[in-house]
Amino acid sequence: MRDETTTRPQFVVIGHATRDLLPDGGWRLGGGVAYAGVTAQRLGLRVGVITSAPADVLSALQDALPDAAILNLPAREATTFDNIYDSTGRRQVLRAQAEPLTPDLAPSAWADADIALLAPLAQEVDPGFARIFPRALVAATPQGWLRRWDATGAVTPGPLEVAPQLLPYVRALILSRDDLLLPSAADPAREREADANIAAWARQVALVAVTRGPDGAILYLDGRPAESTAGAAAHEADPTGAGDIFAAALLYWLARTGDARAAASFANHVAAYSVESAGIESAPTPEQLMARFPAAGFARDLAKDD
Repeated sequence: MRDETTTRPQFVVIGHATRDLLPDGGWRLGGGVAYAGVTAQRLGLRVGVITSAPADVLSALQDALPDAAILNLPAREATTFDNIYDSTGRRQVLRAQAEPLTPDLAPSAWADADIALLAPLAQEVDPGFARIFPRALVAATPQGWLRRWDATGAVTPGPLEVAPQLLPYVRALILSRDDLLLPSAADPAREREADANIAAWARQVALVAVTRGPDGAILYLDGRPAESTAGAAAHEADPTGAGDIFAAALLYWLARTGDARAAASFANHVAAYSVESAGIESAPTPEQLMARFPAAGFARDLAKDD
């Protein structure tokens, strides 16, 4: 049996694996560690996960990531979300939470990872994780630090209070503009505030990628907005997890090439593939990407790996 504390993952992802409730009363595995972890694994990276979940959610995560090293802090409850999509976008209700995650959980061997992604969902990831991977491309999907919830669990956006402990130590920040906005009618004042916050973060982080669903992404490079990257054509069935899949794909290609624009284009195609089906299995393999997008520039590079 593999000793997970001495295995050196190439891609470490940190956050809660979740129960995402379904309309029929069931649930499916969710969370950035699941979607990003499966994406990285299918792209050929050795994956390490730090999470907290009860036995049934851990078992689902292990099934989804059979080759990963998973360090789990046992929890009585799983972090559990209702994700409700309607004409205004996605509304979320937080039903339960697992245990908080702190840097002392990380094995010393994992400090040599190539990529580290902090992927909180409900304020559970200590931003100090950003400082323990000295040679890694360290990134964050900050949506979980931006979430607040009331006594009923209804989730609304709030400020990035961890910014001083986080932004000086990450090289990439990946988020959706919607993470900062209420799912309601357009509010120009809130939209201006969201854009101002993103611009301020971009002055502290080398790369900020703002995803826009089928419209691709906007990149901020060294504080300056770069051109938008176009999305890839897709027949959307379920967008859940697409942002985490985009993040893992972007970091994979960025670590491989150092080219942020090419990485965003690659990630747009990976995310477009993923929204055409539901659940963890929506993350594509290189072979599926090449078959789906044979004319894309990255297809030639992926083919060379075979």
